[in-house]
Amino acid sequence: MSNPVVQVCPESVTAPQRIMPVTIITGFLGSGKTTLLNHILNNRHGLKIAVIVNEFGDIDIDSQLLVSVDENMVQLGNGCICCTINQSLVDTVYEMVDRGNSVDYIVVETTGIADPLPIMLSFVSTELRDVTRLDSVLTIVDAESFTPNHYESEAALNQLIFGDIIVLNKTDLVSPQIVGGLEDYICSIKPGARIISTQYGEVPLPLILDIGFNDASTYLNSSKPTHAHDDKHSHHLENDGFVAVSFESELLPEQLHQRPFNLPKFQIFLNHLSPDVYRAKGIVWFQGSQLRHVFQLSGKRCDMKSDRSQSLNRNQLVFIGRNLNAEVIKAQLVECIAI
Repeated sequence: MSNPVVQVCPESVTAPQRIMPVTIITGFLGSGKTTLLNHILNNRHGLKIAVIVNEFGDIDIDSQLLVSVDENMVQLGNGCICCTINQSLVDTVYEMVDRGNSVDYIVVETTGIADPLPIMLSFVSTELRDVTRLDSVLTIVDAESFTPNHYESEAALNQLIFGDIIVLNKTDLVSPQIVGGLEDYICSIKPGARIISTQYGEVPLPLILDIGFNDASTYLNSSKPTHAHDDKHSHHLENDGFVAVSFESELLPEQLHQRPFNLPKFQIFLNHLSPDVYRAKGIVWFQGSQLRHVFQLSGKRCDMKSDRSQSLNRNQLVFIGRNLNAEVIKAQLVECIAI
């Protein structure tokens, strides 16, 4: 396996004086962005981090899975962040900056299908450049489910091209030979890429925060600065063909919305799930249990964990993929409800 290319960084993460540093976390569907963000929040050692989370889908799942960040977390509205960036993002960032000593650092987590370039330009080509400093763009790559087919998506390719650091995650799930091959492949797309191999998103924070890797001069002329980005960017979802299907039990008829799923039926549903589903996630409730269960699907890998810290008597799920039939998926999930 080739050695990851990283730069020697300070031993600790320092808080800014006036200009607020910003780190953007991006990466394809299911790569581990929220896991990395939780690692940052659990190991910040007093650094006051504000978080901006963007979801693609009608239901806010990711922010429910984050460890507490108190009042310093903002959930942007439904949609891909690179398509919905507008005055609301500018206002949100200004509000965070104006909090003074209550915020030291801003971390933005994009959706898995976001093109990072328009987001980057929003920080370096608008009035935000006067109050923020884009420190770096971290691109997470799933070592287990990665395939070059991901880069048939314009957004996924740009995540790699414009990433300042490539975090090759889940390396414990594949052989060293595969990891080495992935590193070589990434470097073929982005020569000289800084690559950090990791498991569970556990990267020492001095390697990824307040490192000053972003160089706006390399992409500043890629697009004109604007809040309403041009057609090339705003239509990338249509070009890539991604859709999100959301299911929430509270929106069902009264006789169904307070009922749990039947676990065997849900397992059968998963076994027959369309291969066009790239990513699924949710918080679900099963018959016979008062615990909430966190459901994650990435490619062919599926995971379900119970969470004893909270109970939740409702089901919330989001499926992201191409050419998905929303009505069929929702009807199949209704069939999973325990009678």
